[in-house]
Amino acid sequence: MTSRLPLLVLSCVAILQGSYANSVSSSETPSVIVSTTAEPIAPGPFEPDWQSLASYEMPEWFRDAKFGIWAHWGPQCAPEQGDWYARHLYFEDGPAWGTNVTAFHRDTYGHPSVAGFKDVIHQWTAEKWNPDELLELYVKAGARYFFAMANHHDNFDLWDSQYQPWNAVRLGPKRNIIAEWARVARSHGLKLGLSVHAAHAWSWYEPSQGADKKGALAGIPYDGNLTAEDGKGTWWDGLDPQDLYEQRHTPSPNFEDPLSIHSRWNWDNGAVLPDQAYCERFYNRTMDLINQFSPDLLYFDDTALPLWPVSDAGLKIAAHFYNQNLARNPTTDPGVLFAKILTPDQRECLTWDIERGVPTTTLPYAWQTDTCLGHWHYDRSVYEQKTYKSARTVIHMLADIVSKNGNLLLSVPIRGDGTIDEEERRILHEIASWMNVHGEAIYETRPWSVFGEGPASEGVELRDQGFNEGKGKPFTAEDVRYTMSKDGHHLYIIVLGAPRQPLSLQALGWNPSGRQIENLQLIGDELPVEWEQHAESLSIEPLEAARFNDIAMVFKVDFETN
Repeated sequence: MTSRLPLLVLSCVAILQGSYANSVSSSETPSVIVSTTAEPIAPGPFEPDWQSLASYEMPEWFRDAKFGIWAHWGPQCAPEQGDWYARHLYFEDGPAWGTNVTAFHRDTYGHPSVAGFKDVIHQWTAEKWNPDELLELYVKAGARYFFAMANHHDNFDLWDSQYQPWNAVRLGPKRNIIAEWARVARSHGLKLGLSVHAAHAWSWYEPSQGADKKGALAGIPYDGNLTAEDGKGTWWDGLDPQDLYEQRHTPSPNFEDPLSIHSRWNWDNGAVLPDQAYCERFYNRTMDLINQFSPDLLYFDDTALPLWPVSDAGLKIAAHFYNQNLARNPTTDPGVLFAKILTPDQRECLTWDIERGVPTTTLPYAWQTDTCLGHWHYDRSVYEQKTYKSARTVIHMLADIVSKNGNLLLSVPIRGDGTIDEEERRILHEIASWMNVHGEAIYETRPWSVFGEGPASEGVELRDQGFNEGKGKPFTAEDVRYTMSKDGHHLYIIVLGAPRQPLSLQALGWNPSGRQIENLQLIGDELPVEWEQHAESLSIEPLEAARFNDIAMVFKVDFETN
């Protein structure tokens, strides 16, 4: 480990437990506890407070890019049992949903009193991972930026981490995964994003402190209670499991309830609050990640910023990230930093990421949806049952999101060995085929005066600032979405299907204050289109079946110049 750098203030505050889910005003900063082990903030215009961060301005390249692909990949993908494996394996009766992770883990790896998640890491080799081949496929599918997961709630760092000995260079694959992802992404001209999820390991791993309540091993503590002293003579001799599990504290009430973590994501509702040492470790690890790889985009799976409002670590990380980007880029590019469940004033400081959801109307600022073809971590049952999102679903989501001033970040689940399955490849090839022809209606566009028309726009609510995916009416050929080229010269009508009946578009009726259409063509087709603009609507006659695109047809509109 390298020597640590000079003094910097880092706070991890003793706030009384209770419900304060984002109730601390973003203009307030917690009381400060001085740290002597913090990585320094890069000099620049941004200071670690909400008022300073509010001067942030979104770079144009992000608004132009529209579509990114995410490798949400790490050791939890190795069992191929879906999301949150490293937490779920510690529930004796299994999680509240999904596959029986408990039985699978005990049958495959052993009882968690001896073989917990540390042992999954030990057996993970990623032996077939070829980042060059995967990135080539993602670029062909139309990705303009690429995200790699740097760590998850499992607290395992996927780079040569200075502050976390449990990392992929030292253990498991023994490869610098983030360095390899970064090299290949940039060789393809993609903007590099890194996602950081480890701020919640303190609470997320609390079930590892438990023990079976029945059976032959009842009362024997799980391996979340182990220390470095217990490792003598084992494969992990010289490592401290507490650096991975972070259970140097009494667990929160009801920690053995699989659902308890969801009500405590904001460090409220009785959650035991992290201590200063934990906050410092997270801060230093994240600063080390930024300093090593200089990402263009940074994603936190947190409310507002990581550890907020317990700590101001996230504020310092944000200021450093923006300042570092400004130092290496033109002065108009501070990068893009994503966070979730933001208050209106926080949306001036950060880019709002809406997990598995879409707002019901156009937003005045750029934002992002993150979603997945299947489950976040690879789940073989999704492949076997063929329940991935189809290319059609992805394209319809993308059109809807872009029409509302957003971007789509799509995760393509990766097996533990580093490969994707043939069904995912087929979906990506279908996305590529559509994007190759119709991409001009997506890239470098801006919202029009209305985002669209059709029945799918009705009756959808954005629940908890996300998670409304699939809750509304399904898209049909009666639904259209509008985008405008950023130079304002072309309007695109994206029809979410292949209409067999005439289209009647109310938003494009002519009126004395409106614009008259000069030309209308079907993208990817040179034959003429029959259309007529009336005072109340634009009508487009149905096309011959041979001209149909069953995923989404796109018409390009040119208006008369004044």
